[in-house]
Amino acid sequence: MREPLSKKIVEIEPSGIRKFFDMVSEMPDAISLGVGEPDFDTPWRIREEGIYSLERGRTFYTSNAGLKELKEEISKYLQRKIQVSYDPASEIIVTVGGSEGIDIAFRAMLDPGDEVLIPQPCYVSYLPCAVLANGVPVVIPLKQENEFKLTAEELEAAITPKTKLLVLPFPNNPTGAIMTKEDLEPIAEVVKKHDLYVLSDEIYSELTYKYDHVSIASLPEMRDRTLVINGFSKAFAMTGWRLGYICGQKKIAEQMLKIHQFAIMCAPTNSQYAAIEGLRNCEDEVQEMRSAYNQRRRFLLHEFKKMKLDCFEPFGAFYVFPCIKEFGMTSEEFATRLLDEEKVAAVPGTAFGACGEGFLRVSYAYSLDDLREAINRLGRFVERLRAQR
Repeated sequence: MREPLSKKIVEIEPSGIRKFFDMVSEMPDAISLGVGEPDFDTPWRIREEGIYSLERGRTFYTSNAGLKELKEEISKYLQRKIQVSYDPASEIIVTVGGSEGIDIAFRAMLDPGDEVLIPQPCYVSYLPCAVLANGVPVVIPLKQENEFKLTAEELEAAITPKTKLLVLPFPNNPTGAIMTKEDLEPIAEVVKKHDLYVLSDEIYSELTYKYDHVSIASLPEMRDRTLVINGFSKAFAMTGWRLGYICGQKKIAEQMLKIHQFAIMCAPTNSQYAAIEGLRNCEDEVQEMRSAYNQRRRFLLHEFKKMKLDCFEPFGAFYVFPCIKEFGMTSEEFATRLLDEEKVAAVPGTAFGACGEGFLRVSYAYSLDDLREAINRLGRFVERLRAQR
């Protein structure tokens, strides 16, 4: 028989995050700190509106780009939060999670051979989505000594005549790093100098703990060079509702919408109605969740300091990225042994790119009780490793 599979898809590695998630699912007494999913229920107001929309029979297709009312609320939200204005009618597309936004952006913008700059460690979808869109991913390794921020010098060094698009994944998964306005300004100058575009993934924009989030789209002359991705999974604890959005200039949005039309049709209708309620009336609930995450963040950093485990202080998302290089083993080996010996699951840094070697992603989207028990087990594990050296 003829080979049924595409060489391109066969060569793409599966997600390293899911591997550990699957392993934990078979260990009933294990504590997982591996999945980036809020442990909070979706706020009741949002759930109630979703239920009400079903009771009212709102189970029809919406327009391809999304409900008019939702796009209007997204526009108001972004004007309020990042001080950037988007036309709800032509510059906002409601997607099936932020992940779809990444996919349609790459497919709409990349021709074969176009290079996409991807700072790593980063979310696992950027590189394979670039490959699937016939782009050429170019990795920019980020450094711990720079707090895993992208510098203008690193960006400049990676640019070639084929470079078209820069992925800007901040606040960052897996490191928790953020980029301030002062960090973004020199990046914007390099982007303009080389006539590039930016895919700014801001899914964690509500989860910052020292500085307010700043979007590169808000900087001078950057709005029309930037596609902003955001959504409801993280800040509103709506992972299973599968709802996100992507915003950008009309010329690009029109082409992304064509892909969305043919591949998806529209995002789930009851999720859209629920999200309207979230944007209008759930700021207090978002603040409560943010405060809880910050408490957990400070707890983990304090405990890592006590056990002398090197970890820079992250100010965004709900991850910490401790360094485990002192133990002389790969991130995969460390994570596997931690799971086998202490039944604590964390994700090897290499799941987010080769430059994540020597690090571990620990999610604090879990209760303080779970975090305390996991830290006790991690502490025992670290003590044993140090005693064996």
